[in-house]
Amino acid sequence: MKEIAVGSGIALVIFLALIGVNVTPFVLFAVVIGGFYFFMQNQGQVKFDEVGGSNRATSVISFEEIGGQDTAIKELKEALQFLLHADAIKNMGIRPLKGILLVGPPGTGKTLLARAAASFTSSAFIAASGSEFIEMYAGVGAKRIRQIFRDARKKAMKEHSKSAIIFIDELDVLGARRGSHSGHMEYDQTLNQLLVEMDGISKDDEPRILIIGATNRADMLDPAILRPGRFDRQVQVGLPDRVGRRRILNIHTRNKPVEEPHVLEEVARATFGFSGAHLESLANEAAILAMREGSKTLQAHHFMEAIDKVMLGEKLDKKPNAAELERVSVHESGHALVSEMLDPGSVASLTIIPRGGALGFMRKSPRDDQYLYTRAELENQIMVSLAGALSEELRFGNRSTGARNDFSQAWDMAREIIEAGMSSLGIVNIDDLPAEAFYNECRHIISALEERTREILRNNLGIINRVAETVMEEEVLNQSRFQELVG
Repeated sequence: MKEIAVGSGIALVIFLALIGVNVTPFVLFAVVIGGFYFFMQNQGQVKFDEVGGSNRATSVISFEEIGGQDTAIKELKEALQFLLHADAIKNMGIRPLKGILLVGPPGTGKTLLARAAASFTSSAFIAASGSEFIEMYAGVGAKRIRQIFRDARKKAMKEHSKSAIIFIDELDVLGARRGSHSGHMEYDQTLNQLLVEMDGISKDDEPRILIIGATNRADMLDPAILRPGRFDRQVQVGLPDRVGRRRILNIHTRNKPVEEPHVLEEVARATFGFSGAHLESLANEAAILAMREGSKTLQAHHFMEAIDKVMLGEKLDKKPNAAELERVSVHESGHALVSEMLDPGSVASLTIIPRGGALGFMRKSPRDDQYLYTRAELENQIMVSLAGALSEELRFGNRSTGARNDFSQAWDMAREIIEAGMSSLGIVNIDDLPAEAFYNECRHIISALEERTREILRNNLGIINRVAETVMEEEVLNQSRFQELVG
């Protein structure tokens, strides 16, 4: 029909020109309309095999190469059975899953899991980001949704695969609650089209289609996308525990000459809260540090410095003056001393080398991952946070602005004590608690702990001075050196 229309138009223009009619306005009008049509067509076309996240499918990865996510892998494998055993699933009358939602913090391996799922099921794999579907032009996002489903089917047929997996990263961009984008209905139209396409997936489709979405903001998603029959399963992809971190470090150091492999156990213990991406970066930074030193192997101090770099950033060129350096050393020594007094062996390192936004840093070394805290443990953390400013006060007679973040952390922990029902207020709903009562209780908790912390520091001021003088000379104290000074 397009060819007939174009041919008829050209014939009409030629006829009008032959009979003496000025055809210039008609030609210009046709050029404008044709250009606009071509532009809109290109806006709607995206080669999902070549752009965005789809290039992540070029390398094959298996579940065995993903560490620290055993539970998530087990759940995902169970959900993938309908692709592997379609006939058995059909005989049992089981409706195949249409969508799997991977939920977890950034850097935990959601993309790797989707790629491994494609390898596990021998499926064609197409990936895209939620932002690739959103445009300012009406209808473009919906067209791209239809296109990615067509592309998935074509790719599966081309690769002679019986199934295809469509991976959509940052699903919260595409699937946010309808009506949350005021004045921009394109978001809602795109989401509606995704829902329609998912509803159209049938158990008799050939090839079979599975949608895997990934987000770290599941609370933002529209309820319609989460209901059974669309994204049927939610797989939690959380931060790895200590055993998981050890496995991840093994994976990322396989091609690196680690001098003492047992040091990875200490690194895993000291990196509570690190994601897989953090650990990969840590291993890479340790290798860079070793290369800078001309070392042929990665040693323990390379990993420990890499931990500080990943947590705080690169060393800064700025150098505090002598008075500021002395204050920073006293401040950090106070943190370290109180931490050691309350929990012996908890100080991993102490430094006054500026990194990121910090002029100094005391890094703790947890013995094991901890997810629950008693009031006493939270109070100890508050005391450690207050110790820096109080050390300055005892040594110099005043405080500095360097304790601002410490006080913020102390206040947050006091808030946690109240919210958990461990304060004198008892069990409370923080939303219904009057602001004045909340403030007074936080102030009461922190004031009492401030006195306890000041007493510890006053009784050990000589040790603080000794540690501060040493760290000013050596810049960095490791755990054994610090404990030697503390005695």
